Amino acid sequence: MHTPFDETAIDNALADLTAGEKAWAATPLRRRRDLLDEIHARTGRFAEDWVRTACAVKGLPADSPLAGEEWMSGPFALLQATAALSATLTALDSGHSPLAGHTLTEAPGGRIAVPILPFDVYDRLLLHGFRGEVWLRPGIDAGTAHERAGLAQRDPASTGGIGAVLGAGNITSIPLLDTLYELYAHNRVVALKLNPITDPLFTVFEMVFEPLLALGVLRILTGDADQGGYLVHQHNVAHVHMTGSAQTHDAIVWGSGPEGATRKKDDRPLLDKPITSELGGVSPTIVVPGAWSDADLRYQAEHVATHRLHNGGYNCVAAQVVVLSAGWERKHEFCTELRLAMARAPHRKAYYPGSDSRVAAALAAYPQAERLGAGRVLVEQLPHTETPLLRTEYFAPVLGVVELPGTGGEFLQRAVDFANTELAGTLGANIIAPPATIRRLGIAFDRAIERLRYGTIAVNTWTGAGFLTPRAVWGAFPGHTLDDVQSGIGVVHNALLLDDVERTVVRGPFRPAPRSLLHGEFALTPKPPWFVDNPTAANTARKLTEFYADPNPAELPGIFLSALRG
Repeated sequence: MHTPFDETAIDNALADLTAGEKAWAATPLRRRRDLLDEIHARTGRFAEDWVRTACAVKGLPADSPLAGEEWMSGPFALLQATAALSATLTALDSGHSPLAGHTLTEAPGGRIAVPILPFDVYDRLLLHGFRGEVWLRPGIDAGTAHERAGLAQRDPASTGGIGAVLGAGNITSIPLLDTLYELYAHNRVVALKLNPITDPLFTVFEMVFEPLLALGVLRILTGDADQGGYLVHQHNVAHVHMTGSAQTHDAIVWGSGPEGATRKKDDRPLLDKPITSELGGVSPTIVVPGAWSDADLRYQAEHVATHRLHNGGYNCVAAQVVVLSAGWERKHEFCTELRLAMARAPHRKAYYPGSDSRVAAALAAYPQAERLGAGRVLVEQLPHTETPLLRTEYFAPVLGVVELPGTGGEFLQRAVDFANTELAGTLGANIIAPPATIRRLGIAFDRAIERLRYGTIAVNTWTGAGFLTPRAVWGAFPGHTLDDVQSGIGVVHNALLLDDVERTVVRGPFRPAPRSLLHGEFALTPKPPWFVDNPTAANTARKLTEFYADPNPAELPGIFLSALRG
């Protein structure tokens, strides 16, 4: 039974935005860039309030190293985005493509790759050894990429109406990043409806986005699913963007219950306007055999534990299935280290609604599963097909292990086929492989990356690094439809405002410094601050946020020292 609510706040917000659209159409590029710079400054000013509130929402003690997650995926992410978008607007305002001065490269399959990491000197210093690129769709040449970069900001006076954004409840920067993408990529003014989990951040978000609120191009709303449903079905809302689950998407598009199922079967959407979405799925981490030392096993087990347990396991791109070679002689040792890493990771509150019931469902489906404390579940020896863990996004600290036959290139080919055909969703995939193995596989490794149908692919890092890279594109692999939405339709972030995008590929060092240097990898980055067992994560992430708010080279030694201690 629906609870009645006052529709006035939503109606007034849409009336304001109807007028605000005219103000946005009259706002020149230079002023739009200045707005980004003002938001950047305000993000730095209110970063501590933001993180304190986010920690309270998630039940994290103020002195917990896990508070680093809230710095990195909160104000740090928005600082990166506003700075990168501002640079894009500067280029467009001067009459240049955002790609002017940047060398595009070739990617497998005749594609064009746009380098996005490192992008400036601070990337080279603070993320030494990390690389990233955006692959454009096949058939797009460099000239076309240059010409189309800028999206709606190439014609800023041509606005796209009001966009309703249904914000995420897990990562606190997502609602704000999605709002910026609606405004700058699509020229739509925004009615942002927060997820109830993030309602305590309402005041912080209003303080950060005050310049947009004052201009009348943004209104921030609260409420539950009823308010969200009322908002998206209003006649003066031109477009909807949401972050969440495929089930929520289908309820919005088709309706719920038997009537919604009938509508979907008959292709009669309840929603009468376009919708884009960033949804979850079952993300794989493929572990490629090779010459792994004991230290490599421990470090990469901690890495995989982070893929699953970051933010308590409540990430759309959290790894849910580890894919191992059945013939790898060290697989049992790796699983032992993985078990230990998951058990040792700091315990935390299960803050996301429904987590306990989803864990219970996993335990019911897999009675042989191992409980690792604090609601964490590890399921080994998974079947290769037709089993819930491959098809159901648990959105909880549940991790499965699948073993496939073969070694080397044969295993990798099977692992790619398995990920593409057996796992639900296409948001992100991780591959972990020693550098010597990558070199030995050569073109077969490049071909494996090309064949993976995922929106973000991470090699020796986590796809979350792609989320934190502002010029990366973030979203599902292209091709999903309303009636088979999987991980969603469309992309966000994309600070270069690229058109015709297909995927992001990010790469990191296999070993942290200084071990990387001792094994011939020229990478100076120590264990990243997003690792769940990094004891200095909060201090390092705070220092990074303060640095990006107001870059001062004199602060770099303190960042490096904190990172090394981690």
